[in-house]
Amino acid sequence: MHDVSVIGVPGERFAEIPAEAIEALRRATVIAGGRRLVAAWDAFSPGHRHQVIEIAGDVTGAVARVAEAAHSDADVAVLASGDPGFFGILRSLLQVMDRSRLHVFAAPSSVAIAFSRLAIPWDDAVVVSAHGRSLEEAVQVVRMARKVAILSSPDNPPEVLARALLAGGARVDLAAVCCRLGSADEEVAEMSLTQMARGRWDPLSVVVLVGPGGLPLVGWGPGRQLAWGLTDDSFAHRAGMVTKAEVRAVALGKLALPPVGVVWDVGAGSGSVAIECARLCPGLSVFAVEQHPEDARRISINASAHAASVHVFEGHAPDVLVRLPEPDRVFVGGGGIAVLDACLARLAPGGVLVATFSALDRAAAAVERLGQMVQIGVDRAVKLPDGGWRMAAENPVFLAWGPMREEELHTR
Repeated sequence: MHDVSVIGVPGERFAEIPAEAIEALRRATVIAGGRRLVAAWDAFSPGHRHQVIEIAGDVTGAVARVAEAAHSDADVAVLASGDPGFFGILRSLLQVMDRSRLHVFAAPSSVAIAFSRLAIPWDDAVVVSAHGRSLEEAVQVVRMARKVAILSSPDNPPEVLARALLAGGARVDLAAVCCRLGSADEEVAEMSLTQMARGRWDPLSVVVLVGPGGLPLVGWGPGRQLAWGLTDDSFAHRAGMVTKAEVRAVALGKLALPPVGVVWDVGAGSGSVAIECARLCPGLSVFAVEQHPEDARRISINASAHAASVHVFEGHAPDVLVRLPEPDRVFVGGGGIAVLDACLARLAPGGVLVATFSALDRAAAAVERLGQMVQIGVDRAVKLPDGGWRMAAENPVFLAWGPMREEELHTR
């Protein structure tokens, strides 16, 4: 059995691949690859006689023929665009051949070239393939990332991706479509997501999305301020059913939000906590759970007004919680101890749960489970008819959080 040479080509520029790879191609009696790359090789090395295994739609069948040719002692070379090991043919070849039989010559990947054309570092980027996966899954990865390259596909071309991102409320500072990289007709275009959605692009492109300085993608728009504990009248609510600003500010501090992950706001009411989480850390996937239909609709309206990406789930907790991904952070604003226990059971290792209560008996049960609690009493200034001021006391709120770590319990 002969070994197989797997040769990555930058664009169609065979002059830029190593001399050892050129020699392997010239020895090959069978060359496998896409029609365009094989034609480019024939133009580069006219007169070279070889059989062709075309790699097109049926990749599984093509790599099986490559393995069969190698077993029959043919000299086989496989042509790939860019890096064969980067979402490339190498993965398929390893399903039918031992890696000790493969000699790989890698060229720069399409993603590396795309970021280089844009003069943006990409060591902190997430790469997502839209090939053979649901569009929703790709969009969800984008929602949780700070800097993204998406390999588009015929089923999910750049304009379809852009429409899905816009529908999900995504906002980015830089969006680019990079087509036919390394070829003579290469195109790299920067634009808004709206322009991308309205255009028609090569389906096999690299889409690059970046927030300012590599900051999270979703919700970080012009004029954004780092502020929390927004005023109560920032949110439409039903008869005062909103976590008060001062309580919300403390709750957000105790949540210690991570840059990425999953957050639940259970018994969300107006959605104020969920919305503030999404504004503060746009890389989070935030879920607001509310059983009252009118309140659930109001959460969506509030989220839109604040340009915050929040998934609203209408339903009764804890039943609806089985439909949500495992949370890294949970805020429980309603539902009682049964809901708190259900949330604790789903909380990811190292996660944090914060809950508020107006009744002392429920707060006492919560602190037994979570380990820490404070009472928050707020007096707000109110103007008197004569122009003076008085302090009006709000009802006190008990705020519990945890669970406490084992080492914390030993130091109490």
